[in-house]
Amino acid sequence: MSETPDGVEIRPYDSSDADAFWELKRGFELGIGEGTGGDDKLSKYEAKLTDDYRARYLSWVARCATDDPGCVVVADDGETLVGYAFVLPEEMTFIWDAAVLNELFLAPDYRGSGVADELMEAVLDHARSQDLPLDRLVLDVDEANDRARAFYDRYGFDHWGELVARDL
Repeated sequence: MSETPDGVEIRPYDSSDADAFWELKRGFELGIGEGTGGDDKLSKYEAKLTDDYRARYLSWVARCATDDPGCVVVADDGETLVGYAFVLPEEMTFIWDAAVLNELFLAPDYRGSGVADELMEAVLDHARSQDLPLDRLVLDVDEANDRARAFYDRYGFDHWGELVARDL
């Protein structure tokens, strides 16, 4: 697909990426729990990372990548995956009437290298290719995640509603 200045290739997800992809997903989830909340939040995110969750999540990723090729892209340094971005498939655009950036994650050693920018460009290209009710890309970012908020600010994201949640 494309290559970053550091020689990292941005390419579509393949099912052979599952193990390395899962390790990144764990980093994403634990980073949310650790970096944006107290011990209670971290323990909740850690608790969900079971073998069953892994199997279900990776099955869903594979289905999404099959149904809408390019909605899941990975950053591959030639040895392992160092990041990924996941736009929900076009069939799910009616959830928010827009393209939805579900997740974007980069291994800490690659932050600041330009790889996240390449992932975001792949996300934007893919979102533009979707048939959307509204030509928008939306995402949920924790207000306490200053690094992520600064990254999305650079790309012109602004406040568009408010996501609220409650326990079931």
